[in-house]
Amino acid sequence: MKFASFVHDGKRQSGVVADDRLHPFEHPVDLLDLIAEGEEALRGAGERALTASLPVPLADARLLPPLQPPTVRDYMTFESHVAGVARGYGDTVPEEWYAAPAFYFTNPYAVIGAHDDVPVPPGCGRFDFELEVAAVVGKAGRDLTPEQARDHILGYTILGDWSARDLQGREMRVKLGPAKGKDTATTLGPWLVTADELEPHRDVDGFLDLALTVAVNGETIGQDRLANMAWTFEEMAAYASRGTRIRPGDVLGSGTCGNGGCLAELWGRAGVLEPPPLVPGDTVTMTVEGIGTIRNTVVEGVAPVPLPPARRRL
Repeated sequence: MKFASFVHDGKRQSGVVADDRLHPFEHPVDLLDLIAEGEEALRGAGERALTASLPVPLADARLLPPLQPPTVRDYMTFESHVAGVARGYGDTVPEEWYAAPAFYFTNPYAVIGAHDDVPVPPGCGRFDFELEVAAVVGKAGRDLTPEQARDHILGYTILGDWSARDLQGREMRVKLGPAKGKDTATTLGPWLVTADELEPHRDVDGFLDLALTVAVNGETIGQDRLANMAWTFEEMAAYASRGTRIRPGDVLGSGTCGNGGCLAELWGRAGVLEPPPLVPGDTVTMTVEGIGTIRNTVVEGVAPVPLPPARRRL
């Protein structure tokens, strides 16, 4: 099944996607609340919606993020991406990267929908996209094995990670971050596809082998396969649960795919800012086989509120 959240006639709703139509749940309910009730409750609500509700054409609704996640962990699981970005700094993939699936926490309050505008972050001069796929946790768990974790992943969605590269580079020189470099927007959408729908794409090593494509203003910039990840989503979920709990609605981003999954990788490999950073008016389209397409347009942001430099105490 595919589940979506949307606005139609000024009313926020959630429901099931089928045949280019949105079928609202019989009773108004937030998708995250249904996820928390368990997969059986979610599927039951979905089946009732397909037969008991009046469908809404997709074209008549504004898609919201499928859910408001309590946390968003963003990983780096594509070696090609890590290598390309590192080259831009005269570096290579650190050995520590191979030891465990590294991640950072990004801003869950900054999620936007599949077709929403993306403002340039305040003070940013090198704006970038990152094409990712995200797993959504459906059941709480702690200290899981990868085998156990498979039962805790409800489904998948596309994640568009919007990055202020110049802000990110400056703040990470203090060995902390990324923070404001990733704080303005994260696209989730267009909907949540349940894990069973994508199971036919799983390869013999346990990876979902899906085609990934990103284009800017209609020109293809990057293409990759999700199966090129270095860890499976089950392994990532197990690592996320180590010494703590993952909970329903938690989002686990794959990290940026390789072969042009972001501009920074291409800049690192070429040594020049080509293709150029995103500017207002640019439209970025991301497509993932078996999930769908998101399309966001960059718009003007706001000027940064001035702050004084640090008071030097030494």
